[in-house]
This record gives sequence, structure tokens and C-alpha cells, in this order.
Amino acid sequence: MSNIPEDLKYTKTHEWVRTNGTEVEIGVTDFAQKQLTDVVYVDLPEVGKEIKSGDTLLTVESVKSAEEVFSPVTGKITAVNKELESKPELINQEPYNSWLVKIKLSEEIKGTLTAEEYRKLTGQ
Repeated sequence: MSNIPEDLKYTKTHEWVRTNGTEVEIGVTDFAQKQLTDVVYVDLPEVGKEIKSGDTLLTVESVKSAEEVFSPVTGKITAVNKELESKPELINQEPYNSWLVKIKLSEEIKGTLTAEEYRKLTGQ
């Protein structure tokens, strides 16, 4: 059974969103990291890049596959988690503390799921 914190928003493509005013942190869910298995590389985007909801944000590579991570929001990337460059396994160890990027919102967040809705989606 995956860990699904109540205070986050989720997407159908297994990203999580933590809101902090007009900025959000985005990461991959516990369910997603279990599907990926051992993460070995994270291709982080450039700080300052404008991103639209639904766009590919970055790629996470594991021993099993490479998967795209999609942006659940529209805005500007204000920070990337540089620690993941040398320690990508943190995504497996602490998926909800290992944010990938921070984005300053330029639009309201739409189309995300509550923890309860995400549990139903993943059969948890």
C-alpha cells in the first residue's frame, strides 16, 4: 500500500503538488516511485523556464525505464532540487520530501485530485 498524504494534491499521471501561497513544489508519488523501481537519474529543467499545465516537465530514469513527469500547473520554474543530481535515489527513499521543482503559479491550479480521489485511482 502506498503512502498518500492528505495535505497534497495529486494528478492522474502520479505527480504530487504541495501549495505554498503562489508557489508550488512538485514531485512524484510513492505509487509512481514503486512502479519506477530504483531511480538512477533525474533530468532537471532550467530555472526560469515557463511551463504550461500538461507539458513535460522533466524525465526520471530508473533501472527499469525512463518516464516523463508532467506539470500539473502553469507558471515559471523558480527552483530545482539540485540534491537529486547526485542522489536520485532520494525519490525512492522519501518521495514526498524529495520535490523535483518549485513553480511560481501564473494560473489557478485545475484538475488535481484529493488524497481520497487518488487512493481510488490507484486502488489503495
